[in-house]
Amino acid sequence: MNGKELWEKVISAIKDFRWKRQYSALAVKIALISFASLVLLVLLLVLSVYLGVFGKLPDIKELKRIKSYTASEVYSSDNYLLGRYYVENRTNTSLEEIPDYFLEALIATEDVRFYDHRGVDLRSSMRVLFKSILLHQNAGGGSTITQQLAKNLYPREQRRMLSMPISKLKEIFTARRLEKVYSKNEILELYLNTVPFGDNTYGVETASLIFFSKMPTELKVEEAAVLVGLLKANTQYHPVLHYEASLKRRNVILDQMVKYDYLDRRVADSLKKLPIMLEYRRFQHDEGLAPYLRAYVNEEVQRWAAENPREDGSNYNLYTDGLKIYTTVDYKLQLAAETAVKNHMSVLQSEFVQQWNGREPWKKNTMLAIREIRQCKRYKNLQTKGYTEKAILEELSKPVKGYIFTWKGNKEVTISPLDSILYHFGILHAGLLSMESHSGFIKAWVGGIDYKFFQYDHVTSRRQPGSTFKPFVYAAGIEQGMAPCDFFANDSVVYEAYDNWTPRNAERTYGGYYSMKGALAHSVNTVSTTILMQAGIDNVISLARSAGFSGDLPAVPSLALGTGTASLYELVQAYSIFLNGGKRVRPIVIRRIEDANGKLLFAQGPSIGHEPVISDSTAELTLAMLTQVVDSGTASSLRGTYQFSGDLAGKTGTTQNQTDGWFIGLTPDLITGVWVGGDNPVVRFKSIRFGQGAHMALPVFAGYMNAVYKHPVFKSSRYSAFNISPEAMQALECAEFTERKEETLRDILDETKQSVDKFLEKFIPPRRKRLRQLLNMRP
Repeated sequence: MNGKELWEKVISAIKDFRWKRQYSALAVKIALISFASLVLLVLLLVLSVYLGVFGKLPDIKELKRIKSYTASEVYSSDNYLLGRYYVENRTNTSLEEIPDYFLEALIATEDVRFYDHRGVDLRSSMRVLFKSILLHQNAGGGSTITQQLAKNLYPREQRRMLSMPISKLKEIFTARRLEKVYSKNEILELYLNTVPFGDNTYGVETASLIFFSKMPTELKVEEAAVLVGLLKANTQYHPVLHYEASLKRRNVILDQMVKYDYLDRRVADSLKKLPIMLEYRRFQHDEGLAPYLRAYVNEEVQRWAAENPREDGSNYNLYTDGLKIYTTVDYKLQLAAETAVKNHMSVLQSEFVQQWNGREPWKKNTMLAIREIRQCKRYKNLQTKGYTEKAILEELSKPVKGYIFTWKGNKEVTISPLDSILYHFGILHAGLLSMESHSGFIKAWVGGIDYKFFQYDHVTSRRQPGSTFKPFVYAAGIEQGMAPCDFFANDSVVYEAYDNWTPRNAERTYGGYYSMKGALAHSVNTVSTTILMQAGIDNVISLARSAGFSGDLPAVPSLALGTGTASLYELVQAYSIFLNGGKRVRPIVIRRIEDANGKLLFAQGPSIGHEPVISDSTAELTLAMLTQVVDSGTASSLRGTYQFSGDLAGKTGTTQNQTDGWFIGLTPDLITGVWVGGDNPVVRFKSIRFGQGAHMALPVFAGYMNAVYKHPVFKSSRYSAFNISPEAMQALECAEFTERKEETLRDILDETKQSVDKFLEKFIPPRRKRLRQLLNMRP
């Protein structure tokens, strides 16, 4: 290489160096400008969030009056939690009710420097920034407990851009303000009452009850660790859904407690070997004990709240205000009632299916099926979308996965909505209501067989009461001067003034004479109608209205057979007149209501009417006759099959074509009513043997009473006695039935009058009137 070439290379290298220096300076300048712009944008974003551009931040005044939604709770009379009403399933708990080791597990896992920072932990934030953003490593959460509280109180909003940084900034500012308003312990308490645990469950008390069926104070260390473990990911560490993941997470929590000197290593190691022992129960509106009762309480509290506003004029909210509602229902009796219904109805449904054996009329009658289908929600939804009926039926005929009700548990099947409707149409239903006879306190309320599938409450719905209405006809007769030992002909009379209607006895047997007590004991329709007509239809209706019947009571002879309408609720209430000297007792479900702080808002005690519906003697005689129904009449299986001793009274009821089966049973302390039937009148047994109240409803009462007689409070009722005087029992000392009625002076006069009437019919009206006067008879 000559000198010229060397020189050219040197010149070229110098030029290249100068260009690189210039380029490097430009790059640095661009980088600085970019960084400055980024910082400016971040500051602008921070300032925008602070000023409320992306939504107003809560100020100090608002934070001071924080009130989270709190579930209202309904309790039994013996203080068992029956269920909750909520938007968010939450119950507020004070910090004193939470064990120290729960708080230690929480702090060791979620925010170890909780007591040192003022809402934001800079070390944790920098760790997250460095590891998560720069190194792309999992650094855990950087949010403090206070920031998490801010998120719980003010849930994040989704935006098209920058959702996460905006939400984080809002939580930082809110956390800083929360620390100015509340102490550390107050923040912990707020957090533990708002944090979600999954299953729409909020707050440590609710989570403790759902997962372990105990209060927070009763939690063990390892159980507390399970709940704390849920906070990181409710579904991922759910101990029911993902047991192994939950177990692993629990052990991590225990290790964290050791790491920060909250737990001894040896204790932690022994606890880690234990399995998770759950007592899981969800609090759903349609699940748990007494769902029909809770639905009724819901309506009653809503009505009360509308009529009793706060001092500031606002109404109490059942779903958000944390009310405590204490009912009269006894937990053990409610459980016994639901068990009795389930045990008998599962057997009865099997008998029902066997009797029809695939020949069910509701499946063959197309119009009946279509009428039922038109009532379902899916049909109505498709109709509102403009579907024709043909298109709707085609849509409903397509098989889909779903659940059907069975007595062995809800079953997942592939079935068309159409077939599902027809399947459930053929299910028999039941209702049971049990009330303390003297106080009116409802002790058990079963409105149906499964609230999830069938919400219709058969305690409050009206049906024909059948023969359970007869005691009120007989009571009206006694009020009009009749006596239990008066005899009446068992004749099939045609009532010409009432469309030639004729009462028919269930067994289609006629002739002879029944005493009043015998006719009630054996539910004789012909005699019951005679008593109704002699007592006066209007008198019977007036008595029934005063006793509590508010449904249709037609002024016709068939009313004696229970062709009006009544609910189980009304019947149980009405029968109270026979145990309370003729006075009606009003059913009571809610004893008291308290607010979230324990302040009494409403209370009521026993309620008995002041004005008697019937006289004390009439009530006594009617009750005495009702004991004969059990001792020798249609309910005698209580003595024979079920071997019940002690004082019992009652009345069976069966409506036309076995549509409804009833039994109202009385003990000295309880009145219990049972109804069984189909939702539609065509769903019924074909024969009276299976369809009568003594077979359909009475066994439910018997199953319930078996539990009553073992109950610590009510078992004494086995030995209690009705308040019936010897004189009243003496008034029943006569035969129930006789082929020929013994003639009394009144009978002779009646027969003579009938003979004279037949003789006078031969004469023309003017002479007939004159002859009546001569014979000193009424014209």
